[in-house]
Amino acid sequence: MPEFTFKEKKYNNPVELSLDVIGGKWKMPIIWRLREDILRYGEIRKSLPKVTHKMLTQQLRELESDEIIIRKVYPEVPPKVEYSLTLLGKSVIPVIDLLREWGEEYRSVFIK
Repeated sequence: MPEFTFKEKKYNNPVELSLDVIGGKWKMPIIWRLREDILRYGEIRKSLPKVTHKMLTQQLRELESDEIIIRKVYPEVPPKVEYSLTLLGKSVIPVIDLLREWGEEYRSVFIK
């Protein structure tokens, strides 16, 4: 496949684009936690205790920018913010599920 540009970034193939959108240490775990629930920032943070505030904020912003999640802000004090998956975000759940299954199979090869 020839190189292509998407959102002002160059990619060699669609896999690179996919990994750019959902890859990395925290994006898939965030998406996975949102698969069935709408969560507030603190709930996401509590479920990912090793992520820093800065990294979680950055990953949430990127997922929102890529239209994988929706950030809904309620006009109240203190501010209430909820995160949920878009239809596009929900469409990646089967992919993550397949990766989880593959990871389990891969791990089982080395566990005797």
